[in-house]
Amino acid sequence: MRVKQVPLIILLLGAAGLVQGCLVAAVGLGAASTIAYVRGDLEAVESERLDVLYEATLRAMEKLELSVTAKSKDALSAIIIARDAQDKKTTINLKAVTDETSKLSIRVGVFGSEAKSRLIYQEIHENLPR
Repeated sequence: MRVKQVPLIILLLGAAGLVQGCLVAAVGLGAASTIAYVRGDLEAVESERLDVLYEATLRAMEKLELSVTAKSKDALSAIIIARDAQDKKTTINLKAVTDETSKLSIRVGVFGSEAKSRLIYQEIHENLPR
């Protein structure tokens, strides 16, 4: 009986190693937001209006000295594209989910950078009105 379990355990451990990169972390920052780093994008749902989150993002880009190369916004969505000192592209997408809730997505570079995405996310949060 135990001999049959060994291949199954090896298979399960191998599968766990393969999917580990798909969902790196899911963390709550307070009751208002939930964030996850998935396939190169840091995604969060925030209990903030789209326009408030957009302004906080622009202030965060300025404080982090990221050069905003393009930005656009309407009532339902916004996009901010910035470049760092190494000319690495950062794309931030914002989408209104409800009148008081917005989805935020941050991608740094082509393949993503979790560390840089989290720093940007933290700076955006620090620029939200309290």
